[in-house]
Amino acid sequence: MRKRKQALGASPAWGFLEVRAMMCQDPSMPPARVIFACVHNAGRSQMAAALFNTAADRSRAEAISAGTAPAAHVHPVVVDSMRELGVDLSGAQPQLLTAALAADAALLVTMGCGESCPVIPGVRRDDWPLADPKDQGPEAVRAIREDIRTRVAQLISAEGWNP
Repeated sequence: MRKRKQALGASPAWGFLEVRAMMCQDPSMPPARVIFACVHNAGRSQMAAALFNTAADRSRAEAISAGTAPAAHVHPVVVDSMRELGVDLSGAQPQLLTAALAADAALLVTMGCGESCPVIPGVRRDDWPLADPKDQGPEAVRAIREDIRTRVAQLISAEGWNP
């Protein structure tokens, strides 16, 4: 790392990368919180948070999911689709996205909720335009799940949250 730093000299980019590397490696730092949000918190965001938490280094980052108008339960077809991967969402409960829930978030990923997508001041936001699995058949939900899984893997890699 020292040779790399010398090659970059006093580059501002090096300072950013060095701080980011230290944050990822410092065990005293709390893990970054990622919030996956959609309208009902009954499909896309539940899958994303579960996939994130199975793939990321939980000492570096963890995910939760929430919605702007939570449903009563997670869509059964979503529960079945995730069970195919060995992930149990049968006990997951949709929850409301609140300011308190988002207070310590490092990133908010909204998922195809259009105009009703939340904006939380001071929190970095990304939007993933994804179809809603509600009322979809198993094949369509699997395709949505795989799209989410690919996006989650890319996010984890880009942020350095790999195990």
